[in-house]
Amino acid sequence: ITRILRSQPALDSWCSITTRLITLLCLSAPGGVSLVVPQPNINATVAQNILLSVEYSCRGVATIEWKHVSSWGTTSIAEWRSGNYVNISTVYKDRVTTFENGSIQLRNVGMRDAGYYFVTVMDEHGTNAYGTIIVNVYEIIYEDLHFVAVLFAFLAAVSAILICFMWLCNKSLHLFQKKTTHKLTASTTEEIELETIEC
Repeated sequence: ITRILRSQPALDSWCSITTRLITLLCLSAPGGVSLVVPQPNINATVAQNILLSVEYSCRGVATIEWKHVSSWGTTSIAEWRSGNYVNISTVYKDRVTTFENGSIQLRNVGMRDAGYYFVTVMDEHGTNAYGTIIVNVYEIIYEDLHFVAVLFAFLAAVSAILICFMWLCNKSLHLFQKKTTHKLTASTTEEIELETIEC
């Protein structure tokens, strides 16, 4: 048991050395591309601007390519080489901005922009790294707002009708009271006249 415990630190240091050697071999190898997608799912509403964010590292000159795949088919969005050309397809010409880190911004999204966005980063030696971003695009729903507006209009109309009805009732009551008062006055006057005649 004592021997095993004493040999454990030696084993740990051997594993550490091996890991370092493997890392150094990987770093010294020609080429090599890594790609990170921080946000693989994006939810957006119609007419919103979205950023398809990625981060890549490459020892040589990298070529970045973006494609969109949906139920309407596959469309090439953009392809560019870092520090050189940028080729954006005519469909996305006025809606896409490319960035040096491999990201793209898509402006004024519509329902057809929903789907899968595939990014490929390739170095000079032909080594590839792939990433995928799923974009969901939702329509702005005004149904709730319409319901509130209709309800408000209905309540306003009912209130107006009730006010008119109360005004008419009040007017009718005043007219009735006037007529009653007039009749009472007339009958009182007639009684007085009759009494005067009789006297």
